[in-house]
Amino acid sequence: MEQMERKLPGGALSSRPLHFIWIADCSGSMGQRGKIQALNNAIREAIPHMAQVAAENPNAQVLVRAVKFSNGSQWHVARATPMEQFRWEDLEADGVTDMGKALQLVAEQLDVNAMPARALPPVLVLVSDGKPTDDFSAGLRALMEKPWGAKAVRIAIAIGDDADKAILQRFIGHPELEPLQANNAESLVRYIKWVSTAVLQSASSPTSQTLEMSSNLNVPLPPAPDAVPGTTDVW
Repeated sequence: MEQMERKLPGGALSSRPLHFIWIADCSGSMGQRGKIQALNNAIREAIPHMAQVAAENPNAQVLVRAVKFSNGSQWHVARATPMEQFRWEDLEADGVTDMGKALQLVAEQLDVNAMPARALPPVLVLVSDGKPTDDFSAGLRALMEKPWGAKAVRIAIAIGDDADKAILQRFIGHPELEPLQANNAESLVRYIKWVSTAVLQSASSPTSQTLEMSSNLNVPLPPAPDAVPGTTDVW
C-alpha cells in the first residue's frame, strides 16, 4: 500500500523539473573594482540557501546551469545539475559583451524537444555591468520565440551605473519588474540571495502562493528587496 501511495500524483515520483539558469557577464569591465569576484562570492554564498529551498519543495526538481558571455558565449555549467549536487567554479573576466549570443545559447536548451512538457517555468537570471556588443535583439528574439523562453521568469541584475538598464528591461519583458541595481558587493549579495530563494520558491510552487500576481507575470513574485542601506556605492 505504501509503495502505491508514493506513486500517486503529488508524491515523490511526480516532482516537476524547474530549470534555473544563471546568465553571467564576464566581459573585461567585470574585472574592474572587484565586480567579478563579488559575483562569484554572491552566487557561492547563495548555493546553500538555494539547496534549502529546493529540499523544502519535493514537488519540484531544481536543475541548475550557468552561461557565461564575453567574446562569444559558452556554458559555464553545461549539465542541468540537481541542486544538491551543484558547485560553483569562479568566473574570470575578459573580452567584450556578447549578450545576444548568450540568449541564443539559452534558447537552444529551452526548445520544446529538450524540455519535458510537465516542467515548471524556468528561471533565467541575467547579470551584466555593460552594454551588448553583439546583436542583442536577435538573441532576445530567439529566446522569446521558444515557448519556454516566453514562459520563463526572467530577472536581471545591473552591476554598476554603466549597465544598460533599458536592455535589461527588454530581457525582463514586464513593466511590473525592473532590473535590480547593485552598486556595491553588499547589495549584489542581497539581490542574488533574493533570486536564489524567494524567486526560486515562488517559481517552484506557484499554485501554493497567495501573493498578488499581475496577469502578465507567469508566476507570483515577492517584492524585491531594497539595496543595503548605509553602504558606499563603488560601481
